[in-house]
Amino acid sequence: MATSLAEQFRLMARNNAWANARLHAACLRLSPEEFAAPRTGFFPSLRRTLNHILVVDRAYLADLKGPGRAHGADPIPYPDAVDLAAAQAETDRELVRFCDGLDEAGLDRVVAIDRRDGIAYRETVAAILSHLFQHQIHHRGQAHAMLSATRVAPPQLDEFFLASDAPRRDAELKRLGLERR
Repeated sequence: MATSLAEQFRLMARNNAWANARLHAACLRLSPEEFAAPRTGFFPSLRRTLNHILVVDRAYLADLKGPGRAHGADPIPYPDAVDLAAAQAETDRELVRFCDGLDEAGLDRVVAIDRRDGIAYRETVAAILSHLFQHQIHHRGQAHAMLSATRVAPPQLDEFFLASDAPRRDAELKRLGLERR
């Protein structure tokens, strides 16, 4: 049986939480100096890249849940890797809860996005979630590459959706307070 789009987003939210937890766990093995060290990437450190992911997640969640995002956010609200990992985990749980509450009709709801550039953006929930997950994957890939240049091996992040790999991640999802759907 084909997976509905709403169910696919519920799966993506869980994948997102799982991949973020794995990546943050690896980064927690770095010293604070290694975490903040300049590296090649769009945001030139692990600290800046992972904070960017969190800031954008929170902005889009605010748009999706209403009344919209706050502006003027600090680009590095969590300079400490431990605090950042905890904040990302809470935001990931919030995203899972949001996606768990969606049905197919809710995906067509149109949401206003204020990027403070004078353009009135209006997107469907489905389009925003698709963008949000793509944004996560894009920047997690950059962080993964940055991590590969450290003494800490980057974690496996691409085994989430295959049924044969599911038993391996069940314990990790349970530690995150989630279950496989």
